[in-house]
Amino acid sequence: MRDSEVGAEVKAAETARRRYNRIASIYDLMEGVIERSLYSKWRSLLWSRVEGRHILEVGVGTGKNFPYYPGNAEVTAIDLSEKMLERAEARARKEGVKVHLRQMDVQDLEFEDSSFDTAVATFVFCSVPDPVAGLMELERVCKPGGKVVLLEHVLSNNPILSWLMNLANPLVVRIAGANINRKTVEPLAKSGVGLDFWP
Repeated sequence: MRDSEVGAEVKAAETARRRYNRIASIYDLMEGVIERSLYSKWRSLLWSRVEGRHILEVGVGTGKNFPYYPGNAEVTAIDLSEKMLERAEARARKEGVKVHLRQMDVQDLEFEDSSFDTAVATFVFCSVPDPVAGLMELERVCKPGGKVVLLEHVLSNNPILSWLMNLANPLVVRIAGANINRKTVEPLAKSGVGLDFWP
């Protein structure tokens, strides 16, 4: 990768970090309705597919996945934003959740190869500047036969809805940091990470 490309990715990651730092204090409020009505069901389904004892959660945010952590697991959870991590730490203390929190970029994980049984991310790769690099890092740090389990925003196949999503995306990115119009399956295929689709 050329130096200019690396520089652009570092700049994009820093922009994402600042954006999530800015909205950390209101993040749960912003997603409150959709979290209760929809996301919580999907999170429960996602975590039912997590296997093994050593788990990596990428993009822990404010700790919305804490209620779904397996009771016998050792979870390491990372986030790019220190302000998000502060809120996750406070939630972990309040809810009595055992989790090792670290500030880190999924595009450049500081873990040894084959460190985790399962890597989990919920609504993360919609804001990762280079999703292919991030997914390849997850594959690297998972043990042979390990799993990468994702819950992501994707561009709708419905022409009208996809047009609306593309139209709204610049505003959503500026406000919330997430690209709602990514074709997430494409970077998955490019990364070489095994695909496991489920309803």
